Amino acid sequence: MTDANDIPITVAGAGSVGCYVGARLAAAGRNVTLLTRPALAATISRHGLHCSDLEGHNIDVGPDRVTLCTTPSEALAGAKLILVAVKSHDTEAMAALIAEHAGGGAVAVSLQNGVSNAGLLRRRLGAERVVDAMVPFNVVQSRPADAPPRFHRASGGVIQIERTATGLRPVLEVPHMPVAERDDIEAVLWGKLLVNLNNGLNALSGLPIVEQFGDRHWRALVARQLDEGLAVLNAAGIRYAPYEGVPQRALALALRLPDALFQVAAKRMLSMDKNARSSMWEDLQAGRRTEIDYLQGEIIRLADQVGHPAPLNRRVLALVKEAETAKKGPPGLPPEAVWGAL
Repeated sequence: MTDANDIPITVAGAGSVGCYVGARLAAAGRNVTLLTRPALAATISRHGLHCSDLEGHNIDVGPDRVTLCTTPSEALAGAKLILVAVKSHDTEAMAALIAEHAGGGAVAVSLQNGVSNAGLLRRRLGAERVVDAMVPFNVVQSRPADAPPRFHRASGGVIQIERTATGLRPVLEVPHMPVAERDDIEAVLWGKLLVNLNNGLNALSGLPIVEQFGDRHWRALVARQLDEGLAVLNAAGIRYAPYEGVPQRALALALRLPDALFQVAAKRMLSMDKNARSSMWEDLQAGRRTEIDYLQGEIIRLADQVGHPAPLNRRVLALVKEAETAKKGPPGLPPEAVWGAL
């Protein structure tokens, strides 16, 4: 039986989540290659990287513990397991690179937001070479001067992976990064997408998530978006799983509670770093394209198919697109501006 530490693992698109996962794997002795941007690769090659979480499990991974690559051909050649962590709009391009440079036996695991990435990978690589997965937590990245870049898991959760005959859990599960196998991964992904609809609102607000959820006006927007998403999925006959054990309908009800009651009811949900924001906020901050088309956009496409309205999701998508175009960072809108004329 092959030792898990002997399997060459490449993290394709090692940004915040990719570097966190790669660092945890490398710290446990896995053979990890990070395919990342040149600037980040140069920093890690000088200082290594620092990984932390809410529970205080801090590790430093020296540059000798990971292989750093900036060219796909080098990073993918010889990889047996490829953890795809690129943004959803880059999935097709990454699938083509994997097909070109990785061996035919390499397996790709999608660690991405949205529900369509594994399908795109399968069309290019074949169904038997792709495993879907869901990462429930967000990771905050910071780069202090002349020090290791820091990757902090700012919220909790267990990585969920599609159950396969090969059984990847023993390879991916390492100390302080639990993994669970699921037979209903598509429902898990739809369940997460419903919760991830808040990413756009958080990016528009510019607030830390804990502060945003402390405001009943913002929570009302989150609940309204969630209601629209639930109605559209129900109309389309799409099954969705509870998120981290919490049914989305119950979450929508809790979001409408008065502040004091919500703080009690949602204590577990609010167990996150006080500075945590969504990855979409980070994208606007960096002037990058967001994944709004793969979150609100999925709900809107389904709404059009089933003839169901989703006005708030449409408005959030439009406002995020405006912010993308402006390239001035998160716009810091008040909730009233998001409601608009709805």
